Amino acid sequence: MQNWSQVSRKNTGLSPYVWVVFYILPFYFIFRSSSTHEIVIGISMIIVYFICYVLSFVSKGWLVYFWTSVQIAISCAMSLQFGYVYFSLFLAFFIGNLRNRAVFFTLYTIHIISTFATVNYGFVVQNPVFFQQLPFVFLSLIAVVLLPISTYNKNKEFRLQGQLEDANKRISELVKLEERQRIARDLHDTLGQKLSLIGLKSELAGKLIIKNPKQAAVEMKDVHQTARTALKEVREMVTQMRGTKLEDELYRIRQILKAAQIEFNMTGDSKLTNTSLIDENVISMCIKEAVNNVVKHSGAQSCSLVIEPVRNETVVTVRDDGIGIVDTDSCMRGSGIRGMKERLEFVNGSLDIVSDQGTAVIMRVPNSYKRPERGTANDTGCHCGRPENAAGSAICLVGVGG
Repeated sequence: MQNWSQVSRKNTGLSPYVWVVFYILPFYFIFRSSSTHEIVIGISMIIVYFICYVLSFVSKGWLVYFWTSVQIAISCAMSLQFGYVYFSLFLAFFIGNLRNRAVFFTLYTIHIISTFATVNYGFVVQNPVFFQQLPFVFLSLIAVVLLPISTYNKNKEFRLQGQLEDANKRISELVKLEERQRIARDLHDTLGQKLSLIGLKSELAGKLIIKNPKQAAVEMKDVHQTARTALKEVREMVTQMRGTKLEDELYRIRQILKAAQIEFNMTGDSKLTNTSLIDENVISMCIKEAVNNVVKHSGAQSCSLVIEPVRNETVVTVRDDGIGIVDTDSCMRGSGIRGMKERLEFVNGSLDIVSDQGTAVIMRVPNSYKRPERGTANDTGCHCGRPENAAGSAICLVGVGG
């Protein structure tokens, strides 16, 4: 917020100096019917006004008020002494370029009052110069009222447009940053699971290569297949950023837990009827990360998944009977847990972790709507209710959370 005493003006370029051409006009009023004494005073006021006008554009702070006050005084004196009211137009232009709202309205009010008072005084004393240029005097009064407001609003609009452009650039950068973070989370979860599975199966194959070569060959074949699947998923993620169905993810979870020799139990229905595809994708990726943590860190013998749809939300719990979490703060700072939390917050969900005779990861996602049935007339392959793009494929946000 600007200090009230600071005034900054929009860069007006050569505009104030182009107006210098009109400084020729007051000399006509001075030399027309004035004595030598009055001519000297008039020329001195013109020179002082010109200097103050230039200084008001290059000064800052309280000096702006000082130079403007001198200009208003000279404008009133020139009007009363020589009938020259057109300095008020210069002031109107300058005041309109003031940025500070309070300063603008203060000087604007003072300028209007002083100009109207001076002109009315000229008419009261029946100054013949005022009557000779009566139409131009009225036009000047109208300009004194309208020109500052018009200039102020125009400059304000320009500033707002500049701020809007800056904000749009900032938003664009933030969107890019968020997208990079999302892709990093997706790569971490997708490749992390597959590489963990490859590591486990490779280790198992190494142990079986002498005892049971046939089983070792089977395990290595699974390693090969898992590597191909990981490559395929990475390509699909980069090119399509597709979502993950919970039913598909459960199949891979069973695979990795079986390879890790961890018993798996599931309670609930994997078909989330009251959950949007975006939310289902988020839940799937969070379950994947939670199971990865069970395999890599828990030392558990069993792992259970409970899917419990309640009235307003879906609660998903991944529980193991492992060693639990020793350092909760360090765990919450990890990229995996932080990624889960960010994904759930994106869909207005929440994440809770309980460490008691193992670890329980509790995910809550609010119910969105009842998904439309497949095969309807409006079925385009995407059921998130979003419009289609020009190519005819639905614009869907699946994968936003992972």
